[in-house]
Amino acid sequence: MTLYYYKLRPLLAFEIILLIPLIYKTNTIFCAPSINKEEITQEKKLDYLNNTGSIITPSPSPFNENEDEGIGENVLIKHVSFFDRNKDGVIYPWETFQGFRAIGCDIMKSTVAGLVTNMALTRETRPGKFPSLLIPIEIKNIAKAKHGSDTGVYDTQGRFVPSKFENIFIKHAHTHANALTAEEVDEMLKENREPKDYNGWYSAYMEWKIFFELCKDKNGLLQRDTIRALYDGSLFERLERETQSKKHNQE
Repeated sequence: MTLYYYKLRPLLAFEIILLIPLIYKTNTIFCAPSINKEEITQEKKLDYLNNTGSIITPSPSPFNENEDEGIGENVLIKHVSFFDRNKDGVIYPWETFQGFRAIGCDIMKSTVAGLVTNMALTRETRPGKFPSLLIPIEIKNIAKAKHGSDTGVYDTQGRFVPSKFENIFIKHAHTHANALTAEEVDEMLKENREPKDYNGWYSAYMEWKIFFELCKDKNGLLQRDTIRALYDGSLFERLERETQSKKHNQE
């Protein structure tokens, strides 16, 4: 379907199923007090401008880095709902397959994703139930399948944590204020590693690497808006539209 307490995370779950893509009700960005734009030199990197034109600097972090609670609804459910193709609240392997095909993955990757993702998430999302040979994923319990060593952008209830999202760029966007390079993604993954959480390391690595390869721009950058879109699932809808458009143009 691609963010942590499960044992084996699927190849393409970018915080994919969870491939954890996020975009939510927040533009909670804090502006530095009275900065004179004329005093800013090229050596003094600015993080970004918000839509009102206020200048935002990368340091110090405007957020409490220990903040772990998100806001609003369970956006993790929205994130994975793209793969619930018939909208019945349950994702079966063939729906995962269909979802990955819809966003442009080939048959082999989509097949692997359908099997591995569902095998990895079915137990945690169906607590107390007898295992099913159909390896379904119950969307309402998706937050129970979060793995460790991730960004923390989803809290334990599947809600979006604004400070964690902002810190991705404050800490790791060294080259471009609103985008990550491949090297910066690697840096982020290493920093997020929890001791001896090997499954979490693997899951986060696979999610971000595949996400990066699928969604980097022509300059090899993973843009801020793309990362936000991943977390709430709207990225998958965009990729589906782009895939359909490509097929239409080829006909």
